[in-house]
Amino acid sequence: MNFTTLNQFFVNSASAAENKNNDLEHILKDISVACIQISTAIDKGALNGAMGSLDSENIQGEVQKALDVICNDIFIEATQQNSLVAGMVSEELPEPYLIPQMHANNKQSTQYLLLFDPLDGSSNVNVNISVGTIFSILRCPDDVDKPKLEDFLQPGTQQVCAGYALYGSSTMLVFTTGEGVNGFTLDRDAAEFLLTHPNLQVPTDTNEFAINMSNQRFWQPPVQRYINECLQGKTGVRGKDFNMRWVASMAAEVHRILMRGGVFMYPNDSKSLAQQGKLRLMYEANPMSFIVEQAGGMAICNSERILALQPTGIHQRVSVMMGSK
Repeated sequence: MNFTTLNQFFVNSASAAENKNNDLEHILKDISVACIQISTAIDKGALNGAMGSLDSENIQGEVQKALDVICNDIFIEATQQNSLVAGMVSEELPEPYLIPQMHANNKQSTQYLLLFDPLDGSSNVNVNISVGTIFSILRCPDDVDKPKLEDFLQPGTQQVCAGYALYGSSTMLVFTTGEGVNGFTLDRDAAEFLLTHPNLQVPTDTNEFAINMSNQRFWQPPVQRYINECLQGKTGVRGKDFNMRWVASMAAEVHRILMRGGVFMYPNDSKSLAQQGKLRLMYEANPMSFIVEQAGGMAICNSERILALQPTGIHQRVSVMMGSK
């Protein structure tokens, strides 16, 4: 089969739209390079002795894996070269990362902010289960040379691009620029991403749900009721049997929804009321919500649209429910 390469996809997209801004193309190419390098680092993790935990924690108080730090460094190095990115936020860094002057000297008139989780689901690496990288791109405010923390605190509706890489049975790169969702699979021999899943849409009819059942006793009553109805299957009020899934990697959970439909839920509960949720708004919930909505699905935090939330911190946590409407 003849597949469209990532580069050709950008060429086709540019020719189909007048005055297409090429900035995102350049940033996405750098991100694709980072994802290929991260995929290789994960594949060789055990061989390089990088599968263990470090004597350090990230800003969320989670013990860092060696691969967390390795993937974070890879992502920063690959995406700071083109002078289009003014600053970054990473799950692994307590404060925004500003681009060093040697890369910022040739800055463009339009600059961007890049937010990312370099290794989503890193607790899975030691048991060889799918992990991912999640990213979000925002415009840097005009006339800002060195973005401050508040410059990053934009609602998800302001995203100009969002995506994820999934490192599983194959490595995939899935992203949206607000014109639908497309999925690319890595051809390792050519070291290139090929368009294998164009115009992804969330199936509307589904019988799958994903939630961490170990937290059931802490859920709020509406969530308890919904899951109980699903578990009752054909004998219950919903009149059909459901399957439960849980991978502990948001990238893998959302990817399954794009492929087969369903709903992914990480609700707030009585155990984590102070945190207001588990997943990070800026570089997990927002980018995945953008993708799910662009694919015809829905994403909410309690009863609010996730993309409409006004962030209060770069590492803010929220509850998440997303998938088939």
